[in-house]
Amino acid sequence: MATFTIIIPFYQREDGILRRALASIFAQTFQDLDIVVVDDQSPYSPDDELTPLSSEERARITVIRQQNAGPGGARNTGLDHVPAETQYAAFLDSDDLWTPDHLANALKAMQAFGGDCYWASIEGGEEFDYHFGIASLERAEGARRLMDKPLVLDVPDIAGIMIENWAFLHMSCMVIGRPLIDKVRFDAALRLAAEDVLFFCDCMLAARQVLLCGDAGAVRGEGINIFHGVDNTSPEFLKQQFITWMALDRLESRFARRPREIETIKTHKNTARKQAIWSQIKRLRHGRRPDFGLLTRWVMQDPRLLQSVVQLAAGKIAR
Repeated sequence: MATFTIIIPFYQREDGILRRALASIFAQTFQDLDIVVVDDQSPYSPDDELTPLSSEERARITVIRQQNAGPGGARNTGLDHVPAETQYAAFLDSDDLWTPDHLANALKAMQAFGGDCYWASIEGGEEFDYHFGIASLERAEGARRLMDKPLVLDVPDIAGIMIENWAFLHMSCMVIGRPLIDKVRFDAALRLAAEDVLFFCDCMLAARQVLLCGDAGAVRGEGINIFHGVDNTSPEFLKQQFITWMALDRLESRFARRPREIETIKTHKNTARKQAIWSQIKRLRHGRRPDFGLLTRWVMQDPRLLQSVVQLAAGKIAR
C-alpha cells in the first residue's frame, strides 16, 4: 500500500480545476501515494478531468460518488476509505496546488520526530493577505526549531495559539498519521464554515506530536470552489455566520477548563453575531427581507443574539 493517501473533496462548477490539482500531485518529488477523489454530487463531473491522464496515473485514483454532504462529509468519506496499511493521509482542496516537495517534507519531518499531525505554510495572492506564514510562530513562547531544511517547529500549546488566530493553518497543507486517521472526523453539519477549524483543534488535542513547517506546502488556487466565496452580500452569509457560531460553541467544550481560551472564543462568537446582524440590516437597506426563519433558529440556541441586536441599535442611536 502507498505511504500517503491523498483526499480531495470535489464539488466544482468550472472545468480544469481538478486537473491542475492532480498535476501538482503527480509532480511531487515523493510519489508513493494513491488518491481518493470524493465526488460530493458536484454539478461538474470529475470524469472529464481524468480523461487526459495516463493509464498509470488513472490507476492510482479512486473516485467515490455520494449524495451531497458538504466539505466535511466528503473528507470523512475520504478518511473512511484510507487503506488500513497506509501511514498518512494528506488533504488537498480541488482548487489548490501543492508545491513539489510538500509530501517529501512532511514525510521527513513526521518520521524524524514521530509526528502524527503536520502543517506546512501556504502561499496565495493579495486576496489571501489575512493568512500568515508558519515561520512567524518561531517567536511564540517555548517554540523550538527542530529542523532547518525544511524549517520545522514544535510549538507548545499550539491549540491555544490557534484559538487566538488560525490564519496560519490551511486544509491543503495538512497531513495526519494513522492514529488520527482512525479516530478523528469532521463535524459534517458545519457545511459552510469552520468545519476545518474544529477538525484542526481536535487533531491538535489528540496528536502525540504536532509539527509545523515554515516552507510552503501549497499555493492557494484561483478556481471557483462552491464550498467558499460567500461574502456579506450573499444570501448564504447569515447561514455561514450561524454555522461559525455553532462551531465556536462546540470549541468551548474542548477548552472548558481553560479560561483564557474560553474568553477568546466568546469574543469570536460575539463577532459572528455582529456580522450576522449587520448583514441583515444591509438587506433591509436594499429593500430585501431579512431571513427571520434562520434568525429565530439562532435565537433559540443563542439568546445573546437578541442582546447583540439591542447593543448595536443603542450604539447607532447614541451616534
